Amino acid sequence: MTLELAYKTSVHSSTGQTLAILEKGWNPRPSEEKLRKDLIDIHPTASSFKMMLDKVKHHEKQSMNDAFEYAKQKWDKSHKVPDFKVGNLALVLILNFNNIKGPKKPKYLYIGTFVIATLHGTNAVQVNSNPLTVPPVEQSEDKRIKKFIKERRHRGKNRREYLVRYRNQVNEDEWLAESEIPESEKLLRRFRHERKPQS
Repeated sequence: MTLELAYKTSVHSSTGQTLAILEKGWNPRPSEEKLRKDLIDIHPTASSFKMMLDKVKHHEKQSMNDAFEYAKQKWDKSHKVPDFKVGNLALVLILNFNNIKGPKKPKYLYIGTFVIATLHGTNAVQVNSNPLTVPPVEQSEDKRIKKFIKERRHRGKNRREYLVRYRNQVNEDEWLAESEIPESEKLLRRFRHERKPQS
């Protein structure tokens, strides 16, 4: 039927007319010309899929809004806005610093005390570069180290500890690292000199 329609509606070069015009006086209209051009033909499956996507998008947006609102409520309940002022004393958290030498796990998480110099918002401040120096505390007489007794070295660690004896006999002997002993160089020289065999 389609080939016949195409043949009868084709213009012949010899006559300048279609075969349908010559036979019947009119050209048959193709079926697609009977459809309205302003209508969009959507397949029912595509339409239902579009509706499903719209519902999913709406549900997703609503879920995100609910999650944000819940997080905001929890934050507002537990968060306290700091009241920093210029001149106040503050400690600096060094947990996220990557330019500090020494063990990965620092002995102290905070360093300072620093003086706040400038405010940058409600939760960010600029401190002076030099912390306040704390005068050294004199070691009490009962905790003064008298001498080293023994030394030991941990396996797999480049660390030496020394068994120290205090001047006050009430305190028992204990193992301390060299960094934990005040005036360790002086005591260490004496300890090594005493261990050196006499010639």
